[in-house]
Amino acid sequence: MLNEERRRAILELLTHEGRVLVKELGPRFETSQVTIRKDLEILHSRGLVYRTHGGALPIPTGALLDPSLREKEKLHRKEKQLIGAAAARLVREGESIVLDSGTTTTALARNLRDFRHLTVITNAVNIAAELAGTAIEVILTGGTLRENSFSLVGPLAEETLHRLSADICFLGVDGFDVHFGLTTPNLLEASVNRVMMEIAKRVVAVCDSSKFGRRSLSLIAPTSSMQQAVTDTRISKSDLKALADAGIEVTLA
Repeated sequence: MLNEERRRAILELLTHEGRVLVKELGPRFETSQVTIRKDLEILHSRGLVYRTHGGALPIPTGALLDPSLREKEKLHRKEKQLIGAAAARLVREGESIVLDSGTTTTALARNLRDFRHLTVITNAVNIAAELAGTAIEVILTGGTLRENSFSLVGPLAEETLHRLSADICFLGVDGFDVHFGLTTPNLLEASVNRVMMEIAKRVVAVCDSSKFGRRSLSLIAPTSSMQQAVTDTRISKSDLKALADAGIEVTLA
């Protein structure tokens, strides 16, 4: 069976059964679990399935994919941990940084806990909780809580950000099409993200390689608005070249 034939068959199974599991697909198609995982990652990157730990679920019909923070935490855990650690090494004592909401920025926050002189500006309630009890000064924007992402959005969040400035903005995204830009499923989230980018001297996108080549509903900003990206080593050569051609510095974790 050709790769594309197998992937089409996986999609058909998903349609009929409502979910697929890696451990069951391997024997069914007489191939390794490594190959099945790669198939699911490719289908996920194309927006055809929603990858979960151990398998995949269908994309909700007629709905915009905006998975919860808890659902996202199950995906690409190792890559996010490595990206978070690599991004933390870009931060220096005495700086002020902005962290938007998301699982990769949360991984970054966990790697900042030992800093003694640092200010973190965030619209993510869970990130503020992660840094509570440390020496880090945390500024929470305020705003309307989005239950899906534990983030604060709206005019109050944006007004607070406009009164601040930062050295680095670390931005986690749902989609990163190098030729189009950084995207997210929620319009209010995109608006807050744009202000975060405006108040920072440097913008760094932190996202695992599955986000590349994908577009979500709302454009945050074009690729030219950022200076650096931190991702994992599974990023494609074509995306790496496109980033280099756009003048974006890339750190591989």
